Amino acid sequence: MANMHNVTEFIFLGLSPNEDVQIVCFVIFLLLYTTIVLGNLLMVVTVAVSRSLGSPMYFFLSYLSFVEICYSSTTAPKLILDLLAEKKSISVWGCMTQLFFMHFFGGTEIFLLTVMAYDRYVAICKPLHYTSIMNQQVCAVLVGTAWVGGFVHSFAQILLIFRLPFCGPNVIDHYFCDLLPVLKLACSDTFLIGLLIVINGGTLSVISFVILLASYVVILFHLRTQSSEGRRKALSTCGSHVTVVVLFFGPCVFIYLRPSATLPVDKMVAVFYTVITPFLNPVIYSLRNAEVKKSMKSLWIRTMKADEK
Repeated sequence: MANMHNVTEFIFLGLSPNEDVQIVCFVIFLLLYTTIVLGNLLMVVTVAVSRSLGSPMYFFLSYLSFVEICYSSTTAPKLILDLLAEKKSISVWGCMTQLFFMHFFGGTEIFLLTVMAYDRYVAICKPLHYTSIMNQQVCAVLVGTAWVGGFVHSFAQILLIFRLPFCGPNVIDHYFCDLLPVLKLACSDTFLIGLLIVINGGTLSVISFVILLASYVVILFHLRTQSSEGRRKALSTCGSHVTVVVLFFGPCVFIYLRPSATLPVDKMVAVFYTVITPFLNPVIYSLRNAEVKKSMKSLWIRTMKADEK
């Protein structure tokens, strides 16, 4: 950190310089973030207390919901507070911390989505061996691998930018510390580092996305031999997962799989994968899954009865 010279903090330009727009955004993002936390927390609690949701699919879903809470919490609270602040600043250490945890939880989510696709592949294509293949030990190892993968990905990213010299200017045209906007402020040649960042982040997103799509192509071919009821149930479950995958990976690929340059539209795209997607995930999984809706209703009834006592 000694190489950072005279820069001790970065200044965000935020989403908009217009005060009226900032107030409107404050209300909107406060409601969205509250819904993200409560909605995903409800999903975690529902899976934890419902016996009918004991399958590996819901085990992974509960971890995905927990990661979504953590992931959105790396940027949303700071964004909400800054919308009312006259000076939108963050220390250099705070910036590096935000960068690390954002890519840690983001990377973990990518690996979890891949694990969930593998779970659906085994459940649909190898139903007779599903319980033996996806036993508790295997599920725990897969979740642990996702966390380790997210850590390795984030550590590699932060290692590339941690020792860069920052001499000024210190203004970031964004609402949080992301790799490419921060990279622009370094007072040294960053071409190679920018290329390595693209290789690390962009390649991870593309490879995972291709694996996910390939797994669902195999699943669709396999579904041709099943009954109409079996196809309907499988497609409903897979449809939810594919929707989440497209919503998350689309913006990520757009941001991280290109040369180290920033575009005006980047902030709006970032809002989508840092706030909108975590907001939509519990809605998508609960509204499209009868078992989840039934378990949530049962949890609500039990909670109301407990309050009456």
